[in-house]
Parts: sequence; structure tokens; C-alpha cells
Amino acid sequence: QVQLVESGGGLVQAGGSLRLSCAVSGRTSSTYFMGWFRQAPGKEREFVAAISWIGRSTYYTDSVKDRFTISGNNAKNTLYLQMNTLKPEDTAVYYCAAPQIHKGPVSTHGDDYHYWGQGTQVTVSS
Repeated sequence: QVQLVESGGGLVQAGGSLRLSCAVSGRTSSTYFMGWFRQAPGKEREFVAAISWIGRSTYYTDSVKDRFTISGNNAKNTLYLQMNTLKPEDTAVYYCAAPQIHKGPVSTHGDDYHYWGQGTQVTVSS
């Protein structure tokens, strides 16, 4: 089992920055990758970023490349999403997610993730 708790969301003006954190507990040593997703009002959940704990490879959706950075600490008990140059279209509830243990390789599809946090609201004003 893996438990996820996000924090760090809030209200920020366009062009500003936020850093989201996800506290990870449980069998983290058997989790090979993790990701961030977001869901805006009236829209489907979409992939934002993912990181492989093996080799620390990172993956991003095109709309956030060069603005967002996903990272994690060595203990794999905290996942981060540094968000810079925020835009109003980044407004959404952001979720961190983890796959079932021992599942790989890294995926950008929500269906490949099994554990989800409760989400944290990010609102970017214009």
C-alpha cells in the first residue's frame, strides 16, 4: 500500500511560481515511478509530469515543458512539482499518483496509476 498527501497549492498571479509537494508513505521502495496529473473544471484529468526512480528520467506534457520540474528526494518519500511562469490555463486540481508496487515502466497514462492523493488546488489569476 502507498499513501499520498499533496500540499503547496494556492492562488498566484500569472507569471508566478508554486512548489507542490507530495508526502509518500508505505511501500515506497517497491514503487518504480510516480507522476503528477491535473484536472480543470469541466475537463478530463490530464498527465502533467512523471519521474522514474530508476535513473531519475523525467517526462512532461508539452504545455508545461521548460516551465515545470518534477523531482523527488532520495528516500522516495517526497515528490515535488516546481511550477514556474504559471499561466491561467494551469488552473486545476493537481494530484500526485503512484502505480501498484513493482509495476513498470514509467507511464504517462492515468490508468497505469493505482494510488492517488486527495489533490491540491492551484489557481492562476490573469
